[in-house]
Amino acid sequence: MSRVVRFDRYGGPEVLELHEVPTPDPGPGEVLVEVRAAGVNPVDWKVRKGFRSSGALEAPRGLGSDAAGVVAGIGEGVDGVTVGDEVVVRGADGAYASHVVVTPAQLAPKPATLSWEEAAGLGVPAGTAHQVLTSLGLAEGETLLVHGGSGGVGQAAIQLARAKGAAVVATASAVNLERLRELGALAVEHGPGLVERIRTAAPDGIDRVLDAAGTDEAIEASLALVPDRSRIATIVRVEEAEAFGIRAWSGSRAGRLSDDERRLRAEAIGVISALAAEGRYEVEIAASYPLERIGDAHAHSESGHVRGKIVVIP
Repeated sequence: MSRVVRFDRYGGPEVLELHEVPTPDPGPGEVLVEVRAAGVNPVDWKVRKGFRSSGALEAPRGLGSDAAGVVAGIGEGVDGVTVGDEVVVRGADGAYASHVVVTPAQLAPKPATLSWEEAAGLGVPAGTAHQVLTSLGLAEGETLLVHGGSGGVGQAAIQLARAKGAAVVATASAVNLERLRELGALAVEHGPGLVERIRTAAPDGIDRVLDAAGTDEAIEASLALVPDRSRIATIVRVEEAEAFGIRAWSGSRAGRLSDDERRLRAEAIGVISALAAEGRYEVEIAASYPLERIGDAHAHSESGHVRGKIVVIP
């Protein structure tokens, strides 16, 4: 038997229910993964609340796209995957579970230097950060501004940018500034006077911006610091990006990605694995909850005060 989290109506964390169901069998071209840890992403609670929904749910559905675990079964026609392989899962449908069925294309080898919890935190944050920085064209010697640097995507972006040879200025609240410095960023506290503090930290200017905060302050500062709006991207104010004249990416667009965007997100795990093996990439775990407390995990994520990644353990 398997355990899986489902919900049959939109609402608060209380709509999430843990069910016991028969363990699924992988069909042709599919792989069964025994989940050791699953990542909680902001898009998950947005879906739970009915974000962009067109009406009532027609049937109970699961949640969660990121996980790490062990291959437990292989369907007919699958090559290159072996039972017992330790893997990272991305783009799954219902990763909040003890078992999940995916395709081989949704798997990547688990970095040996990362724990199960850390590996489960790679998918959306690492994929989004890699996709945005590559699409923005961040190059060696440039300076990147990251708003919301202490969150999952923010921390991923700082480390990936530093690996590219770029300098990084990152914003956060006072309590999180030291973490940004540990990752190699010039840390700047958000709040009144933000633009002036960023200019002091980066006297030669800002070349490109990744907004992972989504505040009015972050958008206004970005527009003031970078005249070329095509060099500014937000992963939060997606619906308003066009009005601002800036670019937008988001984990909530997972079902509407272009082939090139999917390729970049898939590529991210390999890039991260190489950096992690060299000791150049970390995943900070904000909190780890048992699957029975998925409601608490969602409430924590929805609070907006998360440094690093939240994960659940089946």
